[in-house]
Amino acid sequence: MSTNTTNTNWRNKLHEIIYEADTPAGKIFDIILLIFIIASIALVMLESVNSIDTKYHTILYYGEWIVTILFSIEYIARVITVRKPWKYIFSFYGIIDFLSTIPMYLSFFAGAHALVTLRALRLLRIFRILKIARYLGASNQLKDSIVASRVKIAVFLFAVVISSVIFGTIMYLVEGEENGFTNIPKSVYWCIVTLTTVGFGDIAPQTPLGQFITSIIMILGYGIIAVPTGIVSAEYVRSSNKREKEIAEGKLPEELQLNTQSCSNCHAADHVDKAKHCHNCGHSLHT
Repeated sequence: MSTNTTNTNWRNKLHEIIYEADTPAGKIFDIILLIFIIASIALVMLESVNSIDTKYHTILYYGEWIVTILFSIEYIARVITVRKPWKYIFSFYGIIDFLSTIPMYLSFFAGAHALVTLRALRLLRIFRILKIARYLGASNQLKDSIVASRVKIAVFLFAVVISSVIFGTIMYLVEGEENGFTNIPKSVYWCIVTLTTVGFGDIAPQTPLGQFITSIIMILGYGIIAVPTGIVSAEYVRSSNKREKEIAEGKLPEELQLNTQSCSNCHAADHVDKAKHCHNCGHSLHT
């Protein structure tokens, strides 16, 4: 067996473990990776608590460095196992992996240590483990429903803004500066906070008329919350029924089952189950 063949074999095996969550080894690798990511985030959080950091600073510090070194090795392994490294380096996950690795090294030169929490973004890899990619059709349908509802939602939001300005102005006139409604913009802010049922409590009406108007605004707030939800839900149901009808009539194909297999040549993912070649570059997925 030639040296080139040996190098290709171990690279393919390592690529399968690192990039494919559908294999037992790949799933174990990703689960261990997520555990280290969560552990790293926990270390940074604990270090931000002064009482804990004072007592366990050394342990926390070296723990973060251990995780950083492991992530660095993993990043290098991801680069060397693909035929076109720049495809991974400049991909979404590649950039996230890089940003989650460098903060500890940058801490030597600047106060970038807290940026280690960027590793939380790597938890996005859980989408690969749970094979959520195959549900992208449903998420796209939800996105399309929101887009289709944008005019109705825009009109609704415009009505809410106008109502807030009107009620805010009324409250400014009713309550006045002595009760905290010092100007119309602040009164409008109070109205928006009340209308959305947030209610910070930093400003509160004192007069009976102001309290009566506030009661009306709060009741309206509960109704307002349901409106955009109803608009999008109705559009989603309409879109879903239309899609099911088109599939039944043969106008649209059935949704394909996708896996997490990644092409070692172009780094494309989300291939159809049992596919033999990459849907992007045509390279064999089994070499």
